[in-house]
Amino acid sequence: MKKRKLGNSDLWVTELGLGCMSIGTEEKAAREIIETALDEGINYFDTADLYDFGVNEKIVGVALKEVREQVILATKVGNRWMPDKTGWSWDPSKSHIMEAVKQSLKRLGTDYIDLYQLHGGTIEDHIDETIEAFEELKSAGYIRCYGISSIRPNVIREYVKKSNIDSVMMQYSILDRRPEEEALPLLHEHGISVVTRGPLAKGLLSDKMLEKVFQKGYQDYSQKELLEVLPVLKDKLASDRSFTEIALQYNLAHPAVASVIAGASSPEQVRSNARAVTSKTLTKEELSFIKKLSKANVYKDHR
Repeated sequence: MKKRKLGNSDLWVTELGLGCMSIGTEEKAAREIIETALDEGINYFDTADLYDFGVNEKIVGVALKEVREQVILATKVGNRWMPDKTGWSWDPSKSHIMEAVKQSLKRLGTDYIDLYQLHGGTIEDHIDETIEAFEELKSAGYIRCYGISSIRPNVIREYVKKSNIDSVMMQYSILDRRPEEEALPLLHEHGISVVTRGPLAKGLLSDKMLEKVFQKGYQDYSQKELLEVLPVLKDKLASDRSFTEIALQYNLAHPAVASVIAGASSPEQVRSNARAVTSKTLTKEELSFIKKLSKANVYKDHR
């Protein structure tokens, strides 16, 4: 599996990363998914302290212990579970980040994190304080590089201007092209990599697409529009290949994108996603067709 450089760091991540949120808490099943990812050549594993109250980090850490030096381990910070675990609050403060990283390192069973990401963010945050925390952790060797997980253009601009982030994780797909207008060009210009999530748009961009069409639609597509657009895309582009291939290759076609993070709840899903990223790339004509048929939507909310 091909690798791409992550921002200005010295990390090279595989074009497909495993989003670990969906691997579950049954350790044997979760480990089988992770081991399948390793067998497929994936070196990039993404978790967060928020997932399953930290249990996800523990499972990932144990599963990757024997290959720790060969993989890129990414986790996230910024959300604090309430004592009764009924919800969480947002806390991007330096004090929280400096304490939370210790707990993540302990759960992951490692003495460093390759990519530490802010798990959200708003323009009202004390961004300078957050950046200071990440820079100190980097200088101390607890993290190798840092980034943010955000779809907010105004927040992204602030981090581009003020910080040394190497990556931004954001939702991006054929049905959610909002990053194309503002975020992707800006990040590419500054050598900051994009890591995409949600490439299959909740299954709408898979071979089970019509089973996944929701009555309420998706993003700014109505149910009626989805039922019109999806079959045309499939007939035109996926007559001899899976639609998952089309979806993941669309993400990888943008020069700002370093890796596509896809979740998996079974080994077969991992294998399917791996086949998709190692398949043939989309042609200019295919990309043009996709852009003509789909919506060039933009960020109205979440600024």
